[in-house]
Amino acid sequence: MIQKERLRPLNNEAARTRDCVVYWMQASQRTIFNHALEHAIDEANERGKPLLVFFGLTEHYPEANERHYAFMLEGLREVERSLGERGIKLVVSATSPETGAVELSRRACLVVVDRGYTRIERQWRSFVARKIDCPLIQVETNVIVPLEQASPKEEFAARTLRPKIWKQLPKFLLPLKARRVKKDSTGLKFDSFKLDDVNDGLARLTIDRSVGRVQSYTGGTAEAQKRLREFIAKKLPAYPELRNDPNADGVSHMSPYLHFGQISPLHIALEVLKAKKKAGEVYLEELIVRRELSMNFVYYNERYDDFEGLPSWAKQTLKEHERDKRESIYTLKELENARTADPYWNAAQREMLLTGKMHGYMRMYWGKRLIEWSRTAEEAFKTALYLNNKYELDGRDANGFTGVAWCFGKHDRPWPGRPVLGKVRTMKASGLRRKFDADAYVKKYEVKNG
Repeated sequence: MIQKERLRPLNNEAARTRDCVVYWMQASQRTIFNHALEHAIDEANERGKPLLVFFGLTEHYPEANERHYAFMLEGLREVERSLGERGIKLVVSATSPETGAVELSRRACLVVVDRGYTRIERQWRSFVARKIDCPLIQVETNVIVPLEQASPKEEFAARTLRPKIWKQLPKFLLPLKARRVKKDSTGLKFDSFKLDDVNDGLARLTIDRSVGRVQSYTGGTAEAQKRLREFIAKKLPAYPELRNDPNADGVSHMSPYLHFGQISPLHIALEVLKAKKKAGEVYLEELIVRRELSMNFVYYNERYDDFEGLPSWAKQTLKEHERDKRESIYTLKELENARTADPYWNAAQREMLLTGKMHGYMRMYWGKRLIEWSRTAEEAFKTALYLNNKYELDGRDANGFTGVAWCFGKHDRPWPGRPVLGKVRTMKASGLRRKFDADAYVKKYEVKNG
C-alpha cells in the first residue's frame, strides 16, 4: 500500500461503476518510483478495471518554449513505451490538462493525479476536483517527505526545516515496488498525440519557438538514470569539494529531470545511500532539505514569483538602497545577449543560452549582479525570473522560483550593509576567482559562442 500521508482526496465524490481507472499524469512524467502510478494500479486492480494514463499536452504553458517542449516530448516518448510494456495505455491530448482530465473522467471510476506545487498546477487540480463527478485522489510523489508532514507553515530557512525533514526520513525513505496490472488497456481505442518522432511532434505544436532545443541534455528517465550512475561512480566522492567549481563538472545534472518528474528524488536518494559514500550526506542535503524547502516556499507563499513575496527585511533594505549609484544600468536586451562589462556574468549567461542550464554557483552570482545593474531591485527580480524561466530547462518550478528569490534574501539572513544590495548577501568577482579558475570558465563559453 502507498503511505496514507501521500494520499489526499481533492473532492467528496463517490466512486463510479465505469470503464476504467484514470491516472492523470502531469508533474510526474515517469513509470519508475511513481507513487501516483502505483496507487492507480492498485485502484484499477481492486476494481477489476483497466488503467488509462492521461497526459494533457498544453501548448500554452506559461513561459514554456521549444526548448522545454522538446525535452518533455523525449521523456513522454519513453513513458509511452514503458507503460505499454506494463500493459497500460498512455493517452496524450494536445489540450489544456484540466479540460482533458475532465473529459476523460466521464469514463472513469475514479481519477488519480500526482501533486504539483506551483500556482497553475494547483489551479488545474482544483478545477478538475470541482468539475468531475467521481473521486479525484492526489498522490504526492515528487518529494520524499510529504509537504504538510514536513511542516504546516512557510519555513524561514533550511535550518528550520532540516530537523523536521530528517526526523521523518526513516518513515518515507523506502523503496517502491512496481505493481502489475491485471487488465491490459493497450488495445483500447483513443485518439492520442503521436510521440514516436519528437521532431514531428514539435512541428505539430503551436508553441513559442524563440528558444531552440539544446544538444546538452536529452529528456527521459533512461538518460536521467545514466547520468545518475555516472555521478555516483565518478563524481560523488569529490562532490563536497567540487560542487561549486563550474569547470570541474562535479554535479549530478539531475535538476532538468526532476523538473519534469522524469526521475524520482526518492530513487536518487536511495541510489546515493546505496553507494555508502560519506560525501552522500552533502548531496542529500541539497536533494532533500534544500529542494523540499523550495516546495514549502512555493506552496505556503502565494507571492513566490513576486518581489513582494520576499522577507520584510530584504524588501526594506533593497528599497532603502534604491537611490544608491549603480556601476551600470543594462537593458534587458543587453543582459539577454550577455553584453555586460563583467566577463564572468556573460559566461554564465552564455552557458544558460547554449546548454539550457547554468551551474548553480554561477546562478547565485548571476542573480545578485542583476540587482546591481537594475534601476530597482523589483526590476531586477522580474528580469531574473524572465531569463531563468525562458532559457533554463529547470526554470518555472519551485526550485527555479526559490533560487531566484534566494538571490534577493529569501531563506538567508541580513548581512553587513553595502551599497545597492544593502543587507542582502553579496557575491563578488574576486570571490569567484578565489574558489575556482574563473578565467578558464570565461574561455570555455567564449569558444562555444564563437
